Amino acid sequence: MKFLDLFVTDSIPSSIPTFVACFKSEEAKTLASGIWGFTGEGGEMAPGSYQDREVILIGAGDSDEFDLDAARYLGASFARRLSRSGNSALVISRLEPELEEVSDAILALAEGVLLGTYRYDALRSEASLPKKVKEYDSATLVVPSEWIDAANNAVEIARVTARATWLARDLINEPAKTMTPKRFAEVATEVARNSNLEIRVWDEQDAQRERLGGLLGVAAGSIQPPRMIRLSYRPKGDPKAKLALVGKGITFDSGGLSLKPGNSMMTMKTDMSGAAAVLAAMSTLTELDCPYEVNGYMALTENLPSGTATKPGDVLVTRSGKTIEVLNTDAEGRLVLSDALSLAVEDGAEKIVDLATLTGACVVALGGEIAGVMGNDDDLIGELISDGSVEGESYWRLPLPKSYKKHIESEIADMRNIGEAGAAGAISAALLLQEFVGETKWAHLDIAGPARSEKDAGIFAKGGTGFGTRTLIRWLTKH
Repeated sequence: MKFLDLFVTDSIPSSIPTFVACFKSEEAKTLASGIWGFTGEGGEMAPGSYQDREVILIGAGDSDEFDLDAARYLGASFARRLSRSGNSALVISRLEPELEEVSDAILALAEGVLLGTYRYDALRSEASLPKKVKEYDSATLVVPSEWIDAANNAVEIARVTARATWLARDLINEPAKTMTPKRFAEVATEVARNSNLEIRVWDEQDAQRERLGGLLGVAAGSIQPPRMIRLSYRPKGDPKAKLALVGKGITFDSGGLSLKPGNSMMTMKTDMSGAAAVLAAMSTLTELDCPYEVNGYMALTENLPSGTATKPGDVLVTRSGKTIEVLNTDAEGRLVLSDALSLAVEDGAEKIVDLATLTGACVVALGGEIAGVMGNDDDLIGELISDGSVEGESYWRLPLPKSYKKHIESEIADMRNIGEAGAAGAISAALLLQEFVGETKWAHLDIAGPARSEKDAGIFAKGGTGFGTRTLIRWLTKH
């Protein structure tokens, strides 16, 4: 589907349908015909009048509760009506009094519009595509004239962040049959070329030579060869710091010999959501003039059962030289991440953030809308939580108590890849990752819950969400 053109103006276009955002109030009721019972509730719509013209009123909710999430929801609600109205305008006359807050609000609103139009329809026949009353390819935001400059700047940034999120969603939604580690590396190479990034790709021979034992151990059961990818961005001037992103990229996860139940396997093409978010975020750094030096590492492989697959009880030697006893081959993400984290540390990263659809335990703890965050640096974790909040991506901090390290003690190796049954699964997984970062400041984002949406809702279409992409972009660029 084509990415939407989004424009800003301070006058209502006369040639296209007009939607008017209306806060919940008694006044809102008078703008619509009484038979519609319009109150201005968030996302509610009704025909009405505005400045002596017929319009469609769209509820913005309670003005006292209007925040960035509400702005995104408003934009997405408008976007979902474009298939019925065609190219349309959305009038915003009230948001926040401070210009900086207006910029954030317009950015969120624009992201809502652009993300709300996303669909993955590359594999649909024409007959099965959702029926549209009218074709559309653009939308217009109408704002007060004093907001024009701030709104235009905000929309420009929204185009970048939303397009990156589209990229992550496309990668996640593509079936594993075609989105193999090799294919992902090809996409990353194209992104590097288009975004002025350097790239290095380790193939299976490189992985053997470079002792990527965690990655190779997970890949052992698949005929698809693994890939390790490093994208590198350098700012124009002296970098403020050297940072690293690390993404889990299991392009399909059957569980290996510790085979998943059939129902649990249906959505496992999405187990590379962390790598997709890293690639998408890296694609924006040149355009948004990131002031840091950034390396993005993506560990790509399938996790399948076969006669050559790693067996429960096997021990893998990771790049760092540390050994991991594999007691459950379905706890594979932490194995591939161990090598990627080691590479990031060796390359001199001052701070590392990893993203991974790592544990079902985190979903049990936090549900499908909130990611877990763990790490060894309070300031870094606080930054990510704050930036995620601005971008509508929620995180909740979980502890990493030293006393829990006993959960991953092995009888025969340095550690084992699973903790105690039914106890602190997300924490024990993060404690294993911590073994590979040394003293480097590090945060781990367990995005297993919010990486996929089970329904069309707000800015999400059913399928991959690209969760974490916009958090990383804001953290790296502070746009």
